[in-house]
Amino acid sequence: MEKSCSFLIEFDKGAPTLANEIKEALEGSDVSAKIDALKKAIMLLHNGETIPQLFITIIRYVLTSEDHTIQKLLLLYLEIVDKTDSNRRLLPEMILICQNLRNNLQHPNEYLRGVTLRFLCRLSEPEILEPLVPSILQCLDHLHPFVRRNAILAVMAVYRLPGGEGLMPDAPEAIERFLASEQDASARRNAFLMLFNCAQDRAVNYLLSHVDAVPGWGELIQMVVLDLIRKVCRSNPREKGRYITIIISLLNAPSAAVMYECAGTLVSLSSAPTAIRAAATTYCQLLQSQSDHNVKLIVLDRLSELKTSHRDIMVDLIMDVLRALSSPNLDIRRKTLDIVLELITPRNIDEVVLALKKEVVKTQSGELEKNGEYRQMLVQAIHSCAIKFPEVASTVVHLLMDFLGDSNVASAIDVVVFVREIIETNPKLRVSIITRLLDTFYQIRSARVCTGALWIISEYCLSLSEVESGISTIKQCLGELPFYTVTEQGGESAPADASSKTPSVVTVSSRRPAVLADGTYATQSAASETAVSAPTLVQGSLAAPGNLRSLLLNGDFFLGAVVACTLTKLVLRLEEVQPNVVEVNKANVGALLIMVSMIQLGQSQFLSHPIDSDSYDRIALCIRLLCNTGDEMRKIWLQSCRQSFTKMLADKQFRETEEIKARAQISHAQPDDLIDFYHLKSRKGMSQLELEDEVQDDLKRATGEFTKDADDANKLNRILQLTGFSDPVYAEAYVTVHHYDIVLDVTVINRTKETLQNLCLELATMGDLKLVERPQNYTLAAESSKQIRANIKVSSTETGVIFGNIVYETSNVLERTVVVLNDIHIDIMDYISPATCADVAFRNMWAEFEWENKVAVNTVIQDEKEFLNHIVKSTNMKCLTAPSALDGECGFLAANLYAKSVFGEDALVNISIEKQADGKLSGYIRIRSKTQGIALSLGDKITLKQKGGG
Repeated sequence: MEKSCSFLIEFDKGAPTLANEIKEALEGSDVSAKIDALKKAIMLLHNGETIPQLFITIIRYVLTSEDHTIQKLLLLYLEIVDKTDSNRRLLPEMILICQNLRNNLQHPNEYLRGVTLRFLCRLSEPEILEPLVPSILQCLDHLHPFVRRNAILAVMAVYRLPGGEGLMPDAPEAIERFLASEQDASARRNAFLMLFNCAQDRAVNYLLSHVDAVPGWGELIQMVVLDLIRKVCRSNPREKGRYITIIISLLNAPSAAVMYECAGTLVSLSSAPTAIRAAATTYCQLLQSQSDHNVKLIVLDRLSELKTSHRDIMVDLIMDVLRALSSPNLDIRRKTLDIVLELITPRNIDEVVLALKKEVVKTQSGELEKNGEYRQMLVQAIHSCAIKFPEVASTVVHLLMDFLGDSNVASAIDVVVFVREIIETNPKLRVSIITRLLDTFYQIRSARVCTGALWIISEYCLSLSEVESGISTIKQCLGELPFYTVTEQGGESAPADASSKTPSVVTVSSRRPAVLADGTYATQSAASETAVSAPTLVQGSLAAPGNLRSLLLNGDFFLGAVVACTLTKLVLRLEEVQPNVVEVNKANVGALLIMVSMIQLGQSQFLSHPIDSDSYDRIALCIRLLCNTGDEMRKIWLQSCRQSFTKMLADKQFRETEEIKARAQISHAQPDDLIDFYHLKSRKGMSQLELEDEVQDDLKRATGEFTKDADDANKLNRILQLTGFSDPVYAEAYVTVHHYDIVLDVTVINRTKETLQNLCLELATMGDLKLVERPQNYTLAAESSKQIRANIKVSSTETGVIFGNIVYETSNVLERTVVVLNDIHIDIMDYISPATCADVAFRNMWAEFEWENKVAVNTVIQDEKEFLNHIVKSTNMKCLTAPSALDGECGFLAANLYAKSVFGEDALVNISIEKQADGKLSGYIRIRSKTQGIALSLGDKITLKQKGGG
């Protein structure tokens, strides 16, 4: 059986020490040798060695030493040495140390007195403590505060022992008298803590009689006061009105720890608007005054909780919360933006957007290495604001469009997505956005951003001038045609003007050199364009090679297909708005020439990767369409695409609205719940704050905000039988999982006619589970029961197993009896919850995460959507794929699921299934995560559940 340990020492097992050597050193007269010997003896005892022969030697040769170091080490030795025999009776030789301890308690040196009193706090043997009680009480009147504060702790330790009230019956009265006259802050704190733990009524009376003095007490005693208030108010909620005023008076304490605890206590005890506002204001003050990033993150978590339960109050403090963006830490900034975005209202939206715009401008300084990532967060936040309140879009869209050429591609993609949505939802801004986009298009250096910008140009250039400007801008960014030249000798080379402009050339040699117009030699090459590829250019200029040309010559033919589609739409629209047929034909021929040149480039020899078939087919389709256009095709190209985008936005808005409605409908109120009527209550002696608190409690009961515990029927589902009905000891456990903690409430029943002695519940774990407490021994009378609680810490999202046995002794049998328990499997579903993330974020995580678990579909379910719903329900995940994308019957289904664990881990699932000719479903379910545990555990869960069972 393991023993409790009150201190830790590093022990080097490389050099073993013999007990005889230690004994000889202790018997000698050399003080330093005695000190070393005592240290070695303590280390050996600490590591499980038993050296019984040393005790008498120490009593004879060490006990009488006057050296303070030896006396301190002696107390450590006495602390860990066995003081009782196997029957828990005190060893006779232990009485020998009582006189030495009494001498130390009466010693003129305050250090010896203090360390001896601290040693007594760890003793649990009444036979040793009883003769020392008068000396302990005398130390309460010592001149030095070090002695007094340790004397109080010793009194508390003795009083809390079984039978301790008999040893010190007047201890609470003595400590109360001491508290009235004591001036030392630490001693006062210890005295109040003793009353709090041993005589709560006296502590409450003392507190209420000194209410006005509480703000002037020290930080240590104020923390104990808050613990007392929490404990009293939980046991008697109707008394909390008397204590809330004390808490509010402590909100302005000089200690940040006291302020934080006050705010937390106030929120847990009261729902009054005044109290919640005071707590939220305190949190905001801590957010500004504390420099530690961990403290800021903790405070933001508290503010996030307040935002959920008291949104109306938090709305008024939104600008105070927003000041946390001044921190350079990205996690703090992310949490701050998440809180702020849920608190925006028509009243504060202008202030919030203005603050966000200022932050965006600051990110241009380039002083911090993560400015690009922070800018991306700000763009996403402004996007959310503009979607909720379209009227603010005009104030931010032009500023953000300056970042379309951002070196941070993710940030630039967010900007183009934002612009695409705003131009659709805000028709008044269309002209200004298109004009600004055409002016800044040459700055864009990312292919993905270019494709988004080209789509906007193709769909929203409506007037004659806009269409012509759009075509002109694309031609300018593509540069001169063709993209390469064919020489008379049959070789291929880059254009002369392009090669002469580029100082550094990367060439691919042809069969023979070509002579250019100015008499210089050149080889087959795309050097000038490849040298100015997108990653090396951040800011473009009108004189630089076109961004589209650079990307095309790097082999990005998907972009080429998008360019072809854009030009096709612009030419088709030009036919509608341009009355001059000659101009239309001229634009048509120019677009056809560009498309043919791109196909020619893709089929040439000097690019390492030829054009892919999909892009080739797309460009060829555009060529055929421009050569022969029908009314039906014109309608599809000019109207249907934009209508689909409008429908997608409407569907997204509808889903968000439905989620908000679903959350609002959750109610915990029961029809037969008791509701107190405020107007019928007596107001006598109640302060305004107490009245507010009563009103808020009644409103919560009426509206169902008080969350009820799970009903008994659900609790029964979580009871696990650990032993059989025929075992002499029956045990069952109720498992409670709460984030990082698992609590096992085990009921043990003695089904025999005998008393079971030293009954112990021994548990062990497999996986990332860790037992917090060591097992204890119990005595169980015949046919009686015992409740045993075991706490287990969880460190990751992984299916764990708890196993163990019950060991006990009986008076008739000498050997111990062991009853093996059934295993307890901890379900991964207790740790993960549905969550949402953007499609871009999902794809980025899918590419980044290295752990993948591929599960083959094996189910009796024959409907694709029914199977998807079954997996979603079984895995406690959220389907990110829109319902509209799953409509129809085609025999195929692909969907993405997402969940987040309580440890912040992401779980990604992709379901791809196909309906076979015989009606059965086939396909794969792929799980990806950053850690192996969650991928394997989720895969096992899906394999178990996918057949449609349980």
